[in-house]
Amino acid sequence: MVGVSADQLSVYDAIRLRRDVRAEFTGELVDDDTLLRILDAAHRAPSVGNSQPWDFVVVRQAETLRRFAGHVADKRAEFGASLPADRATTFAPIKIDGIVESGTGVVVTHDDSRGGPQVLGRASVPETGVYSTVLAIQNLWLAATAEQVGVGWVSFYDPEYLRELVGLPAGIKPVAWLCVGPVDAFQQVPDLERFGWRSGRSLAEAVHHETFGG
Repeated sequence: MVGVSADQLSVYDAIRLRRDVRAEFTGELVDDDTLLRILDAAHRAPSVGNSQPWDFVVVRQAETLRRFAGHVADKRAEFGASLPADRATTFAPIKIDGIVESGTGVVVTHDDSRGGPQVLGRASVPETGVYSTVLAIQNLWLAATAEQVGVGWVSFYDPEYLRELVGLPAGIKPVAWLCVGPVDAFQQVPDLERFGWRSGRSLAEAVHHETFGG
């Protein structure tokens, strides 16, 4: 898709191109205008009861990035040590973050109280609040892909550590640390497939008719 501008890229193209980026960051910072467009796309996500329960903490201080990267490295080591030998060998070369290399972290948070005590549409399924925040992350990811900006979702961390690191008040839950930055290119095959951790399922396996398994 080289030479195609963001406003020419179809949503289907962006979905196909999207990757969880780890090793492909150029080391350059995403410029402020582009980052704001990406965050604007995230903020336009649908949300239950129009509650918009998300916030975005942009982290660029080098020391904060290094501290979080060190914490994530410790959690990675803990996970690796918990694996049986064959899975540990498969896991060893897999890079799990680009915290420092991307130069920009976006911490996406969730406020379950946003929208007041009666959030329209959430009474029967309270999880729809967090679902809304995750939809904002998907919007961010697809918009970034259209801009040729990579995103990597980091999930090897202690939520309480991250809460303290970026000063989240009580009641605000961290949902994701996203590494955001320009990339050399997007991998054609997802990392976990390339490194043999797990292959994807076919669409035929995931589609059912009328009943599960039908």
